[in-house]
Amino acid sequence: MAIFISDNVTGACKEVMEALQKANTGSVSSYGNDKWSINLKKKFSDIFEKDIEVFPTTSGVASNSLALSTLSPVFGKIYCHEISHINTDECGAPEFFTGGAKLIPLKGENGKITAKNFEENIRGAGNVHLPQPSVVSLTQSCETGTVYQLDEISSISKIAHDHGMKVHMDGARFANAIASLNVSPAEMTWKSGVDVLSFGGTKNGCLIAEAVVFFKKELVGNFPFLQKRAGQLVSKMRFISAQLEAYLTDDVWLRNAKNANKMAEKLSKGLNSFKNIKLMYPTQANEVFVNLPNELVKNLNENGYDVNHDELDGKAARFVAAWNTETKDIDNFLKTIEKIN
Repeated sequence: MAIFISDNVTGACKEVMEALQKANTGSVSSYGNDKWSINLKKKFSDIFEKDIEVFPTTSGVASNSLALSTLSPVFGKIYCHEISHINTDECGAPEFFTGGAKLIPLKGENGKITAKNFEENIRGAGNVHLPQPSVVSLTQSCETGTVYQLDEISSISKIAHDHGMKVHMDGARFANAIASLNVSPAEMTWKSGVDVLSFGGTKNGCLIAEAVVFFKKELVGNFPFLQKRAGQLVSKMRFISAQLEAYLTDDVWLRNAKNANKMAEKLSKGLNSFKNIKLMYPTQANEVFVNLPNELVKNLNENGYDVNHDELDGKAARFVAAWNTETKDIDNFLKTIEKIN
């Protein structure tokens, strides 16, 4: 039975598993000096249409925290949405790895920062008594299942750069946002002003594979040392790099994301058809947020569906479609609701 509490509950797609099997032969150089890790730079550069620097990691928290620690001084301000993952769900890791930089949570409808609100909250530059504006972090797709449009990213990026700040993108569900907008990776990142991307693969078909992508080489700075210090310079790096290489080959990542988004749209429409279920945010990627009656939540849990009715603002249950979600999974779930509702 498929459950929809997260896309982290899924396994890995066959292309990734096959790549791991091929990488699991012989003895090769360690700590990223293997052919898979070395080739990864070209693979990412081709995908993003730019000569980039890429560093594999094992988790999104690690990617975000290390990226931000490179971009922000210890006395910096990092602007983010109030329900962003870095602010609510990373156990203080960004603050810890930056050495004390201050997260500045901003409000915004549907989980998105607005350029106006962002600019109105930029203050303190040059004042020795205050943390200094350093970075703005955007989650794409957002924690609410919505996506930033390209013009929204560009507007926020321009404001940040005009104030001498850097732009970070938390792309845990990057592929889902690309599939939703039907744009190129380049258009949604560096062409829209993004400086550094936390690139996610684990939720969309990899076993455990993330990466930090620098679109400006001069921003890399001490990242390799910070990566090692954080325990993210994996000795058998080939097993992470091989996953990412397979993931990005023949559009596997986009195929997976398109399926997840398509299934989420079907799930969203199905849930919204019940009179006592209310859609809380627009469904634009692979996450669906709805308000459910408490009795229905109880009944769903008793029927084997793991439902958390306290997501984000405490008013919604989250249902997530994944790369391997099938139509029958959605149909069976909706039939269960119809039966017990």
